[in-house]
Amino acid sequence: MKTIRIGTRDSALALWQAQTVQQQLEALGYTTELVPIKSEGDLNLTQPLYEMGITGIFTKALDIALLNKDIDIAVHSMKDVPTLLPQGLAVGAVLKRGNPFDVLVYNNDLSFLEAPQATIATGSLRRKAQWLHRYPHHTIENLRGNVQTRLKTIISNNYDGGIFAAAGLERLGASSVDYLTLDWMLPAPAQGAIVVLLHEDNLAMQEALLRLHDGNTYVETQVERAFLRALEGGCSAPIGAIAKFDGQQKIYFKGGIWSEDGKEERLINEVLTSLNDHTGEELAQKLMA
Repeated sequence: MKTIRIGTRDSALALWQAQTVQQQLEALGYTTELVPIKSEGDLNLTQPLYEMGITGIFTKALDIALLNKDIDIAVHSMKDVPTLLPQGLAVGAVLKRGNPFDVLVYNNDLSFLEAPQATIATGSLRRKAQWLHRYPHHTIENLRGNVQTRLKTIISNNYDGGIFAAAGLERLGASSVDYLTLDWMLPAPAQGAIVVLLHEDNLAMQEALLRLHDGNTYVETQVERAFLRALEGGCSAPIGAIAKFDGQQKIYFKGGIWSEDGKEERLINEVLTSLNDHTGEELAQKLMA
């Protein structure tokens, strides 16, 4: 097989993810090269993500490169990928999942959690809604940019804290900052998982990628993403979900949806013993009922 061209965004985290796929492919004897591409979400860093009004702002440029066959595969944070893939593209592999939870990076100490007022930074509607549901008197500031930029913003503006994906901090070795795991906050569907997309007619590539694929992570993320799709949420809607597959037959699922101001919350908590193509949709219908 010729050199595999790996498309990626050019942020430090995206490059880490692409290099992980690159190392795994090269360990199997393939030759690869990285092809960094700027995304719309990386170019507009002032507007909150949920105001940009489109899903796939981090993936569109790579989708186009894949469809044009300028690259052979594209590596993404799975939570950024729209639940409906563009026609002609397919999932080649889902890697073993990292830490799926969110964390609160804080500036001085955690006393502000008991205080009547505090300022927390996040660019995510899901995180904002869940935080305000728990701490209705706190103020939320918009936070955009790559992980390093967001960490600097929290310190320079002296915010009490900011919310990050644990996997992002761990992958960039930034977990030396002070943080608290928010195990009560439902993560974005597929958070912590890396997905590799390819052109659906690239069968040789499909064969290579199967060797990187993690079946348990795939099952978990499929349920979470079907739940998200059925609730008609793009990557910016205040919807959270986490599924844990025991590798045998049980899937432990938690899902939720919030009003933007966090005042209203609907949660579902289920143990599934069978799986079908409609499981995620059925969970979403149960929640809506």
